Amino acid sequence: MDTERRHDKYERLLEFCKSLPPTPTAVAHPCDESSLRGAADAAKLGLIAPILVGPRARIEALAKQHGIDIAGLPIVDAAYSEESAAKAVELVREGKAEALMKGSLHTDELMGAVVRKEAGLRTSRRISHCFVMDVPSYAETLIISDAAVNIAPTMEDKVHIIQNAIDLAHAMRFAEVRVAILSAMETINPKVPSTVEAGALCKMADRGQITGAILDGPLALDNAISLESKKIKKIDSPVAGRANVLIAPDLEAGNMLAKSLSFMAGADAAGVVLGAKVPVILTSRADSVTTRLASCGIAALVAQVRREAAGRAVT
Repeated sequence: MDTERRHDKYERLLEFCKSLPPTPTAVAHPCDESSLRGAADAAKLGLIAPILVGPRARIEALAKQHGIDIAGLPIVDAAYSEESAAKAVELVREGKAEALMKGSLHTDELMGAVVRKEAGLRTSRRISHCFVMDVPSYAETLIISDAAVNIAPTMEDKVHIIQNAIDLAHAMRFAEVRVAILSAMETINPKVPSTVEAGALCKMADRGQITGAILDGPLALDNAISLESKKIKKIDSPVAGRANVLIAPDLEAGNMLAKSLSFMAGADAAGVVLGAKVPVILTSRADSVTTRLASCGIAALVAQVRREAAGRAVT
């Protein structure tokens, strides 16, 4: 598969991000090669200004061993992974960082520090994860949510999941946000709860309870992304066949969808957690360099929108 083609959408994203100031980012426990190199590479491109949080001696030895240039990057010493997560969150609370980035610690450790009631980064929003997919065979960037955080979201949770995804799409400068709420079919069937929820969520959008996008659902995956399927099934909808945000009924469906696109359709999947006070960059050791950088770029866009909103609030 043509590598250049695969990364078209991400390359445009990274090119745009070069016009933004680097986002101060607390990198929690970058104690393996991939996480430390990812932070250093993103810093070189000017996407983030990393603050490395973890055992200083171990980070410096790792950088020397693998030839990773961390000269000039500040290090906040933390003895172990839980302390790294707590100190990274503290940097955000002190206003010294505008994003978080996962290093080599477990996701649960980092997110545990984020959601902690007293010392965490909770907001009124439900925290959710968005995959930003660069699918070679699909014309548009696809946002898929939630495939990593909310296991069995309630309808109330889905309101937050959808709004987080819409806000991300606006941060990424989508010209129009078209949200497909997925199920196994495009008609409401009382025996399939996700179809009933989808219909209710669309009505909530009609009433202004979800804003900033066109919603439709329930939609099966084929008629959400295929204009031919939409035509065959005679679906009259501005979303069907051309959705750019896909909302899964639960984590299992969302995770399978995202991984199917990655492993069977050659897609890349950058990711970010939203709903906290700052964006959280969750990378995997299996991520390509471009995917890691794209995740940082997405977080930088979200952080920029929040800076602008804070500026407007002050004035």
